[in-house]
Amino acid sequence: MSTILIKTDKQSSKILAELAKRLGGNVIDIKDEQFEDLMLGNLMDKVKTGKTVSKESILKKLRS
Repeated sequence: MSTILIKTDKQSSKILAELAKRLGGNVIDIKDEQFEDLMLGNLMDKVKTGKTVSKESILKKLRS
């Protein structure tokens, strides 16, 4: 199975969704906030180091 995300305007999304359904695909509509969450999670996975840091160092970085 494969998944693609296509971010486009409402009219184009409707046309593409109909085509995907006719081709036997499963179409899921997601909101902009959900899309942002997916992209943030993807970025976090890419830069994951496996190291742990203290709460204080995180707060220090956030304050600067």
